[in-house]
Amino acid sequence: MEIALVQVASPPQEPVAERIERVGALVRGQARGADLVVLPELWSAGYFAFNEYEARAESLTDGPTVTAGRVWARELGAHIALGSVVERSEEGLHNTAVVLGPDGSILHSYRKMHVFGYASREAELLSPGHVAGVFDAPWGLTGATTCYDLRFPELYRVLIDQGAQGVIVPAAWPAARLEHWRLFTTVRAVEEQVLLIACNSVGVQAGDVRLAGHSRVVDPWGEVLVEAGDEEQVVTCSVDPQVVDAVRSRFPALSDRRLNRATGAAPTT
Repeated sequence: MEIALVQVASPPQEPVAERIERVGALVRGQARGADLVVLPELWSAGYFAFNEYEARAESLTDGPTVTAGRVWARELGAHIALGSVVERSEEGLHNTAVVLGPDGSILHSYRKMHVFGYASREAELLSPGHVAGVFDAPWGLTGATTCYDLRFPELYRVLIDQGAQGVIVPAAWPAARLEHWRLFTTVRAVEEQVLLIACNSVGVQAGDVRLAGHSRVVDPWGEVLVEAGDEEQVVTCSVDPQVVDAVRSRFPALSDRRLNRATGAAPTT
């Protein structure tokens, strides 16, 4: 399995249409041959462009980001985790991750549950999601979470209980907390014994907020298979889809769980 992480910036002065075109050229030019292409959180709208969320919100049916992504997926014959978009629905606006199949169809969407409020207006402007789920892919059942979700292990355990062997994580994680990013992406991979595929943003937004980059793929044993730097780039790696089963068989921590998932109580015998 070949994975390409497309780590991009979202300069505030760049029109969204031009950004989509520019990123599309990057995907076509440098991610060709990958089985899975992954982009960051809200890269087209710009995570910190809070005043533009309403204007840049889009439908998953015919919005500009998803429409462009469908074309890329069909052209490359690849699965594309499109990062996330500001989705407009009848319930309001959401930070929604989207995964496309090689035919351009939407295989999975996930509305970010843990919307961020610290030095951010995301929690003020966007409605949190309520459902976590997995989708079937050639490499195994896979879930999606988004950025701040990394700090909430219970969400990942729900995905594991649904059979997830991999988790895709688009993010707009600031450089000020880079070591937290490295820590949580590694811990979630080891703790849940999953392949953790995380694509972060780069560049400067909101005047002086620098995004950390360092997109990375971490296997369930905690080995970092690839890690980007802090500038725009596409990094790739090869992964054996059997690595999850191999690690879980070798070190069966998940099967040693004792707490009752519903009550939080351990068995007495």
